[in-house]
Amino acid sequence: MPTPPNPLRRSESSRRAILEAALHLCDEEGYGRLTIEAIAARAGVSKKTIYRWWPSKGAVILEAVDDAANVVAQHVDTGDLAADLHTQLTAVINLLNPPNNSAVTGLISEALHDNELAHDLRERLIQPRITEFKERMRKAQQSGQLPADADLDVALDLLYGPIYHRLVFHLGMPDPEQLHTLIAHALRAFNAQPSTR
Repeated sequence: MPTPPNPLRRSESSRRAILEAALHLCDEEGYGRLTIEAIAARAGVSKKTIYRWWPSKGAVILEAVDDAANVVAQHVDTGDLAADLHTQLTAVINLLNPPNNSAVTGLISEALHDNELAHDLRERLIQPRITEFKERMRKAQQSGQLPADADLDVALDLLYGPIYHRLVFHLGMPDPEQLHTLIAHALRAFNAQPSTR
């Protein structure tokens, strides 16, 4: 009987090499062509090492994307809600580009057919970011930049829904000016204070 993956036994240098290799290969070849064999070869480890720590390529990519999102897609608080949303949404768009080779796009696609990966994607990557978004929006409510009765679930859909709509239907990601307009319209729906920048 095979031993289940044990992330506690990982070497941090090997872990980093594997995650970086997976993301680079995804950028080069796309998620669909990505294999555990190629990740192992690029990272200089054995397939056995990868399978000892992760059950699938989806799990490897999920951890790699989660690490990357922790670094680049955090919610800042400069006191200007519109500007801060522009910064954060720009980071999300960068994680989704180019759409055909984006690790995030590959995960989303794979999760449509893999219930376990879908669960892990939602619980590990998506839900914590929704929590961070709502914390930032509550700060905006406390500072008077967003009405106290604003529905934060609706705000989430108004701001992020158009990006994923554009992703799914190959409409292209919004450029900085389009993103500014999107944020302005979404905040206007709540009579929020416009950006001073």
